[in-house]
Amino acid sequence: MKGFVKIFTYGCQMNDLDTQKLYSELFKRGYARTEETTKADIIILNTCSVRQKAQEKAFSNLGRLKLLKRRTPSLIIAVVGCVAQQEGTALIERMPHVDIVLGTHQLHRLSDILGEVRQHKAHFVDTMYGSCIPSIDIVPEKSFMEPPHRAYINIMQGCNNYCSYCIVPYVRGREISRNHTSILDEVRLHAARGVKEIFLLGQNVNSYAGGVTFPALLKEVHTIEGIERIRFTTSHPKDVNPEFIGCFATLAKICSHIHLPFQAGSDTVLKAMNRDYTKKGYLELIHDLSEARADIVFSADVMVGFPGETQGDFEQTLDLMQAVRFDVLYSFKYSPRPKTFAAGIEDGVTPEEKRSRLHILQTLQNTISLENNQARVGRVYDVLVDGTSPRQEDQVYGRTTHNTIVNFIGSTSLIGTTIRVRVLRANKNSLTGELLRP
Repeated sequence: MKGFVKIFTYGCQMNDLDTQKLYSELFKRGYARTEETTKADIIILNTCSVRQKAQEKAFSNLGRLKLLKRRTPSLIIAVVGCVAQQEGTALIERMPHVDIVLGTHQLHRLSDILGEVRQHKAHFVDTMYGSCIPSIDIVPEKSFMEPPHRAYINIMQGCNNYCSYCIVPYVRGREISRNHTSILDEVRLHAARGVKEIFLLGQNVNSYAGGVTFPALLKEVHTIEGIERIRFTTSHPKDVNPEFIGCFATLAKICSHIHLPFQAGSDTVLKAMNRDYTKKGYLELIHDLSEARADIVFSADVMVGFPGETQGDFEQTLDLMQAVRFDVLYSFKYSPRPKTFAAGIEDGVTPEEKRSRLHILQTLQNTISLENNQARVGRVYDVLVDGTSPRQEDQVYGRTTHNTIVNFIGSTSLIGTTIRVRVLRANKNSLTGELLRP
């Protein structure tokens, strides 16, 4: 064994998958995973800069690692992902205890350059974009998949939309879609491993263009034996079309849940964000999706305090929330991101107004989430069991097709199986149920 590796992961499911791939590639080179930071020979920070808070967490952790590096000079510290892409050599200048900086197109190089960096004791920086992204085709070892019955699969990376607040096109690059035959081969491999649920990932999955359309890809995945559930994220409202909506009516393996960010309920703010749809258009999509799949539920992203947002604009967001009644809403205060158009707009919304609006929005959403869950009490659902409950030793938990977490008393032997559970109690973020014996 060459040594131990510890990876800190920030941000989204795509970063979680990249971490699985990094552990897998380093495992092939003789490295073992560790959760003990002081035991690690290599520490990797897999970073996100989509929101300021995630970036600040990464920098804060890097600051704490400076002392560990001083105590153990042989320790290699690598920063990969969005912050690495954004900062490049400036990251080394700011924090010289960092050895390696790899951008979002260069993750595949990490295992190859470790020896070189260790031998020459020199910094290494690569933030070049390529016409392809080799890491997108890496399939993680099953032992690093969490949980092992759910496989996350990259189908595309990057974004062409240039929403005025969003840094993604500047740190992930333009859209690059993976060839559909490679995706289907990976799905079959996972099915042979016993994977039950496939989760397709991309910045804009429904703009996928890897030889077939995204709906056509869904239809192909649906035919693969052994796969019971199909999920995907993230979908952009402007790319939702009738063929895509029709998949919810005809493909039973697609879960009854879609994450469809709306960001704001005001047409004025949506235009300033360059979102390319209106409040009315978004609500029509919600209606059409509900017509295609009667039990479908929705989650979304929303922000408050975008530059120029008035109280009236904010109330339009609350109105949209009441109309849709999202199961889950990921909500944030606007924070300017480097290079984006909105960063150059005067931000007239005060920090106090942003905090107040976020509190009002989250209070409303908490009420809606609880009411949605209360309506599920007494009902029976198919639950794919994911693992043991972190709070109750005698409980396991899983997810319904609606992506709702259900906790119930049961054996760990149920993990990876789909069973019937009756809901007994509703909480804001989860359900409590009882296992129905066959």
